[in-house]
Amino acid sequence: MTGHRWDGYLLDREDTFEDAELDGGLWLPHYLPQWSSREAAAARYDVGGGRLRLRVDADQPPWCPELDGDVKVSSLQTGVFSGPVGSTVGQHRFHPDAVVTEHQEERRLHTPQYGVVELRCRATDDPQAMVALWMIGFEDAPERSAEICVCEIFGNEVGPGGARVGMGVHPFGDPGVDDDFEKVAVDVDATQPHDYAAEWTPTHVAFFVDGTEVKRVDQSPAYPMQLMLSLYAFPSEGPDERWPKEFVVDHVRTYRPAG
Repeated sequence: MTGHRWDGYLLDREDTFEDAELDGGLWLPHYLPQWSSREAAAARYDVGGGRLRLRVDADQPPWCPELDGDVKVSSLQTGVFSGPVGSTVGQHRFHPDAVVTEHQEERRLHTPQYGVVELRCRATDDPQAMVALWMIGFEDAPERSAEICVCEIFGNEVGPGGARVGMGVHPFGDPGVDDDFEKVAVDVDATQPHDYAAEWTPTHVAFFVDGTEVKRVDQSPAYPMQLMLSLYAFPSEGPDERWPKEFVVDHVRTYRPAG
């Protein structure tokens, strides 16, 4: 494998995007569809030959204009569920006015608890874009809702000599987790392939770039979480907008503790 050797862990799931179709046993190609709809929140992407290319096109509509304005998203996730239409029951309720607009049947494609999550990708330096790999509690109970952000990279914080990479944990509805998130300066050209990973244990979460630990959080969500692999495009009125926005991913791997 590229980068770090994860002693004490066994490979759990891996997607190297060799096939010409997305692995439907791992990924759901809709972004938080309970607050919008599967159609409105559908990802645009190309896949095959060892690469996933998440894409936001100029003609792509905003995913949830009533609550998130003109933000456009192409995102994959490894689980989903919601309560009935009109309820507030659903994963990652990102806005206080959000109610379920399209019911989602429960699907748990990959919801690990503890282990290592690893991404090899090329970020973008497009100032109107952001890329991220993050994990959220499956939220089958409201307090099981914290986030582990493996990496979050805004295009306006990427340059040839380095980048600022967001990483850490957010509590959302989990009273047992304190917010501990920061943007760590790393000396890499993030538009080139690099490895970003989080080691999630019962006592802490450690964050890595190219196999080197760059941050540690001494707390840990204690319930299953799903993966979110996301490309965001933010509105701009400038004349030099770049389309499509792109997030190029070489692989996603998860590892489980040995034994």
